Amino acid sequence: MRDGRPYPEHGLATKDWAMIPPRQIRLDTLVTTKRELALDTLLAEDSTFYGDLFPHAVQWHGELYLEDGLHRALRAALQQRTVIHVRVLDLDALMSTDPGRVL
Repeated sequence: MRDGRPYPEHGLATKDWAMIPPRQIRLDTLVTTKRELALDTLLAEDSTFYGDLFPHAVQWHGELYLEDGLHRALRAALQQRTVIHVRVLDLDALMSTDPGRVL
């Protein structure tokens, strides 16, 4: 667990995330960037009703940081699932193809 994002700002909006296809990720490979968990959100059945169905993660320096979807990941863990579908923005790949890119 971290407190905050260790990677640079990427500027993706919700519609941009929707363009990234989800893929299966092992829960034990995700590092959360949030220190607090809201129990009411965890227990809410409609917590993703207005948002993306899939959590968002950012790959940076070989690590997968869970940017959005902590409650969905925890619910999956409580259901004894080991993997979830996640949209992954690979900043490592983006930066290696264009090192001068400013996000």
